[in-house]
Amino acid sequence: MADLGINIDHVATIRQARMGIEPEPIQAAAIAEQNGADQITVHLREDRRHIQDRDLELLRKTIQTKLNLEMAATPEMVTIAQSIKPDTVTLVPEKREELTTEGGLKLTKELLPLIREIKEAGIEVSVFIEPDLEMIKFAKELGTDAVEIHTGYYANLNNNKELESEINRIYEAAKLIKKSGMRVVAGHGLNYHNVQRLVDLDIIEEYNIGHSIISRAVFTGLAEAVFSMKQLVF
Repeated sequence: MADLGINIDHVATIRQARMGIEPEPIQAAAIAEQNGADQITVHLREDRRHIQDRDLELLRKTIQTKLNLEMAATPEMVTIAQSIKPDTVTLVPEKREELTTEGGLKLTKELLPLIREIKEAGIEVSVFIEPDLEMIKFAKELGTDAVEIHTGYYANLNNNKELESEINRIYEAAKLIKKSGMRVVAGHGLNYHNVQRLVDLDIIEEYNIGHSIISRAVFTGLAEAVFSMKQLVF
């Protein structure tokens, strides 16, 4: 049984396309929770292309489950996290020109004081990295509480041999994360078809999924889209 985090960034993307007031991300979060979401995930980007500071403040006041804030490792974002106090901060790489996060964060020693600041505020720290064993060991040294495995490469594979190899790499990474006493999380590019192979590994504790759920919601409604994904990872 794994938890499901719903990323609602794309709801905000639709709103920001016209710089208007709808659709409302706060309402999306409520519907997601009512239909099985264990966590609401948002990425407050430095350029504020979708989620706004106002959204983050209201989500902290209204969600009934957990709030996971994805953010770049910058002083500005640390200050915001210390003020909002999400349940989890997930440190992610961020480039202004990218459409979506393109890969895992490269961990460095410079992250240590930043991670300490976040943890001292009573916030769990997760890092979004590739399924790389050496990087996972370094995450442990930095004091992170969880590791979110970047599954984007896996999600884009079509060749069966390469697919099996990547699944094995994810499994070995997950085993090391768990053995190291950190939570095992996975996310990026996951949908209603490819998530099943990872669920079958029976080791990943949490999935963060956004785009495929919001895409299905266009045709089925958000409640059904969330409920269907929850049944797959449950």
